[in-house]
Amino acid sequence: MTIELAKAMSRLGTESAFDVLAQAKALEAQGRTIIHLEIGEPDFSTPPHVVEAAVEALRAGYTHYVPAPGIPELRESVVAFLERWGRLRTSPDRVVITPGAKPVMFFVMQALCEDGDEVIYPDPAFPMYESIAAFTGAKPVPLPLREENEFRIDPAELERLITPRTRLLILNSPHNPCGSALSKTDCEAIAEIAISHDLTVLSDEVYWAIRYDGRHASVLDVDGMSERTILLDGWSKTFAMTGWRLGFGVLPQPLVEPVTRLIINSVSCTSAFSQHAARSALDGPWEPVERMVAEFRERRDLMVDLLNKIPGVSCQLPHGAFYVFPRVAEIGLPAADLQARLMNEAGVAVLPGTAFGSNGEGYLRLSYANSAENLRAAAAAIDALVTAL
Repeated sequence: MTIELAKAMSRLGTESAFDVLAQAKALEAQGRTIIHLEIGEPDFSTPPHVVEAAVEALRAGYTHYVPAPGIPELRESVVAFLERWGRLRTSPDRVVITPGAKPVMFFVMQALCEDGDEVIYPDPAFPMYESIAAFTGAKPVPLPLREENEFRIDPAELERLITPRTRLLILNSPHNPCGSALSKTDCEAIAEIAISHDLTVLSDEVYWAIRYDGRHASVLDVDGMSERTILLDGWSKTFAMTGWRLGFGVLPQPLVEPVTRLIINSVSCTSAFSQHAARSALDGPWEPVERMVAEFRERRDLMVDLLNKIPGVSCQLPHGAFYVFPRVAEIGLPAADLQARLMNEAGVAVLPGTAFGSNGEGYLRLSYANSAENLRAAAAAIDALVTAL
């Protein structure tokens, strides 16, 4: 029997971090020691009060179906949380809870995009933006992020890419993989463009809490943007809950019913007990987050200092998230080749910049969600390999 896949599957990409992780695990199974700087998740435990809330919810019998857009109590907590941090004033009927943040991307693009539509996304960027847009039949349009602009969007360059077919603009700040962050001025300029061209915006702010310099800035801070912006956020990065698979979207009202229908047709709902844990995270103490961010700041400073001492490597100081995006073009190898040699010869698992788009050539992404000891060891191993080339 021959099974033929739908043509759309040829347009669906993957996330290289998981491929590299699998390769690294295979090497470890052979007895190799690998320092993991490839996977994008905090190396901290979920706060104990959140775990306890999940256990209590399970014991209380929260093991059945719940409303597709989320339990009312959690949707209300999301609204209160956003207002408490000065991020957005909204209402529970605009909030949807999803099993991870990726479904928000998937559902929104499925609801909005058709063949021939165009989706503008940053490049380099989280690879799912391009992948999901292409899967819907839309044309992904990369918006280059340049090192000379601190890997931030150039509003003038953005405006030149807009056509009558532009359906969606994707933003991500703080940014994966570059660690850059949009400024208030950037957001105001981007918002002006979005309003003047009547664009819908997907603002991915999953790293909003991991910001080192100044207040988090968003296009949602600009009057008139909440009616055209989808806020994407979740618990994975802020509360070290990647494995819990919990995300949320705050949607313009016309998108709530279509996205809810897509939830019903795909996952039915997000697990009941985990939503009670999610509520505990939002309503509970903030000190675990502050401790994590403070530790990340120290590791960021260490990692940047170590990398800038390696011949042929230069690294800007990131303003958010837990990644560095060093330039390695002067070493003379394509990013993918250097990444492979670092893992196979130096025992350091990183990602090539090209895993995040063609504009990532000449760069690597390293996650500093690891101990200071391992970061020093990784830098020494990179230095030794580069020096020997």
